[in-house]
Amino acid sequence: MASTSDFRNGLIINHKNNLWKIIEFLHVKPGKGGAFVRTKLKNIKTGQVVDETFRAGEKIETVRIEAREFNYSYNDGQFYYFMDNETYDQISLNSEQLDDIKDFLIENTKTTIAFNGDEPIEVRIPQHMNLKVKQTDPGFKGDTAQGGTKPATLETDLVIQVPLFIEEGDVLRIDTKDKRYIERVK
Repeated sequence: MASTSDFRNGLIINHKNNLWKIIEFLHVKPGKGGAFVRTKLKNIKTGQVVDETFRAGEKIETVRIEAREFNYSYNDGQFYYFMDNETYDQISLNSEQLDDIKDFLIENTKTTIAFNGDEPIEVRIPQHMNLKVKQTDPGFKGDTAQGGTKPATLETDLVIQVPLFIEEGDVLRIDTKDKRYIERVK
């Protein structure tokens, strides 16, 4: 058992018979009354985000997770297949388990899968990834980085806004958390 003083972003706890990941938290000590901790929790199974308040020092049950390295192999339309880098075992996950990241999965993407026992509960990908532009409107001479943006379709069919000078075939560094353009890779 842990207490609210052990809270940190990314900690997974068992609360109300569900697994929750702490997205953010704030210790509050009001002038009147007892201290408490305000948290934003994300349900591991459903993706639901809720605000929850705990009394300072309240006991909580943390979940011990094991993280292993996997490579994304392929998608057959219904399941996404990953291969363990050490044992070469394959596991399959359905698209609901990958809602946040499936726009970034290309063959051989290195991922980290967190397990609670034998159950995969979370798939993590790198914060920044390089993806190729599959389709975008042409840029014209004189377009500058400060000028404006246009939509571009990446190799994973994700559509993001990019500067006007980006052309088809360019490789872009993308922030996977915010789904936004960072820079063009040389």
